[in-house]
Amino acid sequence: MRTQECGMTLRCPVEACLEVIGGKWKAVILFHLLSGTKRFNELRRLLPKVTQRMLTRQLRELEQDGLVEREIYPQVPPKVEYSLSEFGETVEPILRILQQWGVEYLDRINATRPVRLQEPMEVAD
Repeated sequence: MRTQECGMTLRCPVEACLEVIGGKWKAVILFHLLSGTKRFNELRRLLPKVTQRMLTRQLRELEQDGLVEREIYPQVPPKVEYSLSEFGETVEPILRILQQWGVEYLDRINATRPVRLQEPMEVAD
């Protein structure tokens, strides 16, 4: 296997990876799809901070890049399900490493932050 260096003349493999799974929500969407097929509103509930427009956009980009498959069922109301494609399943090791790093990072910052005690609330007479 040939490795490439990041530079102006050759495309950097890390850059290529981040181009596909980078962004604020893509990796999180992929992580939730590791556990199985999800409907759009299931993903919305799992990601309450993402707007409907952004979720739709990120899912479409992941679908275009071949990581996510979308299945539309011909019924009323429309039912759409999202799942990882066979190619999308290949990002699982990357996502698991990111998850582990995130756990260690959160443990680290929580251990170094001073504990803030709440001031007692004054009760009005």
